Amino acid sequence: MTATIRDIADIETAHTAQRTRRRAGWRAGLTLALKILLALVFGLPLVFMIVSSFKPDTQIFGDLGGIQAFLPVGKLSFDNYLGVFDRVPFAQFLLNSIIISVSTVVLGIIVNSLAAFTLSRMRIPGGRIALGVILATLIVPFEVMALPLLWEVNQLPYFDGSQLVQGWLDTYTVQIVPFIANAFSIFLFYQYFDSIPKELDEAARVDGAGWFRIYRSIIMPLAGPAIATVAILTFLPAWNQYLWPLMVTQSEAVRPAMVGIDYFKQLNTSWGQIMAYASIITIPVLALFIAFQRSFVNSIASQGLKG
Repeated sequence: MTATIRDIADIETAHTAQRTRRRAGWRAGLTLALKILLALVFGLPLVFMIVSSFKPDTQIFGDLGGIQAFLPVGKLSFDNYLGVFDRVPFAQFLLNSIIISVSTVVLGIIVNSLAAFTLSRMRIPGGRIALGVILATLIVPFEVMALPLLWEVNQLPYFDGSQLVQGWLDTYTVQIVPFIANAFSIFLFYQYFDSIPKELDEAARVDGAGWFRIYRSIIMPLAGPAIATVAILTFLPAWNQYLWPLMVTQSEAVRPAMVGIDYFKQLNTSWGQIMAYASIITIPVLALFIAFQRSFVNSIASQGLKG
């Protein structure tokens, strides 16, 4: 009788384990299917853009009705890429975008991390009120501030190398400085710094370290995921900026790549060249995300948005 009960219990346990494995298999299958669907939704436009950049315009429109629009078939060449450099000073535009974006990222990391360190570690009076005011600026769209900001930067003095002149228009400065301080970046750094044990500060203070030494030697080396997240989230809008450069630049010497795409919207629009242009300016964004994706995901999942 005891053996029979034990056998029944073993059978029930086996059935339960089998059902659990079956449910786990279904969940894994659904998760994989969802990932594939999302990859297709977000990846196919990129595939179409890159494939079309090697096709002439007539073939691009001819392939739109079928799957061949996403396949490298037909007459493929690098003519569209060569046409990009012939039609616009693309090398200069690309260099301008790199200078503006990299400068904004580097200066933004320094300025925003210092602000967040002050608010989260030094516990100054009114720090939380200041943080609330900073976060409140997130609800104001940039389009609302664009015209007042344009007037303001046009009143500021600028040293052009030989003399002091009025106005920052048509310079790198006007495309970098207004976007260095960022409320969301300060918030991300604040949340990450706030999760680091305060005992490290106290130990460093006992050893004679000042606040800047604590920031430079203790906090920032531990903030790799937050730095990667802020770098990506700062680089993307800086690289994709269109409205502001269109308003403040007049010469090709400082015009970024995003504004340069307007050169193709003429009477003789070449969609193949537009696809080639878009493919080239997409590469830095993809490269940056691939380089920092692990730190970016870890920061968002664990500390970056905690609280």
